[in-house]
Amino acid sequence: MDLNQLMLDVRQFAKDRDWERYHTPKNLCMAMSVEMAELLEHFQWDTAEESQQLSSEKRTAVEQEMADVLLYMIRLSDVLNVDLETAIREKILLNAIKYPPLSK
Repeated sequence: MDLNQLMLDVRQFAKDRDWERYHTPKNLCMAMSVEMAELLEHFQWDTAEESQQLSSEKRTAVEQEMADVLLYMIRLSDVLNVDLETAIREKILLNAIKYPPLSK
């Protein structure tokens, strides 16, 4: 996945629709929160086992909501000029220090 190209594509998508004025960090975070809630709805009353065995219809809906969440994150990173790939790699390293592997 080329996050930089996705960012450029999402930026152009917003520009073509004159949505840039609405894409403030506050609005993008709120929209992402709504999309996360829509994703959560698909699992709300499922057991742990049910949440791992999705019908093809439910899986498609979950995939679309996951894409919505990621698209808003990518757009937010663009608006805030955050190198998302670098931020993710740095966070993984920090998590590795904070949560070392279990001893065997």
